[in-house]
Amino acid sequence: MLSPPVLGFAATSGTGKTSLLTKLIPLLKAQNLRIGVIKHSHHDFEIDQPDKDSFKLRKAGATPVMLVSRYRRAVISELPPAIDISLSEQLAAFPSSGLDLILVEGFRHESYPKIELCRPSLGKPMLYPSDPSIIAIASDQALSTPPNLPQLDLNDPQAITAFIIDTFLKNQRD
Repeated sequence: MLSPPVLGFAATSGTGKTSLLTKLIPLLKAQNLRIGVIKHSHHDFEIDQPDKDSFKLRKAGATPVMLVSRYRRAVISELPPAIDISLSEQLAAFPSSGLDLILVEGFRHESYPKIELCRPSLGKPMLYPSDPSIIAIASDQALSTPPNLPQLDLNDPQAITAFIIDTFLKNQRD
């Protein structure tokens, strides 16, 4: 089976990547698309709690640990310290069967199709000049960008959804 297309959302922290994704996902699902998400975090995190059995089993040295209920499943795997994680490794481990699209938040320095989010008021440099894998820019202001780089309104999730379906996914099928 073919892997689903992967589309990233890249920007500096605080630009609104997660906020946008939480608006796009329901709109994409309303078009009968099955969506998965990979979110890159630069911080350590715990998804289980110290008083829970899964936490105790992992701290005892088991990896991975799978926690399952009739409602959801979580797999917790410990990664070696100071390992550089790559998107390709995470995609290989991602349960993508039955998905139509995988959205990625982060991994902005890797080469894969991405929409760059931009808020000029934040004063951050644009990514597209040095990243040829950026296929569009979503901004809250009009920008002077190359004519072959579509500009989307960051505050119009319906328009971004239309771009994903009518341009990105269509191009993936062609």
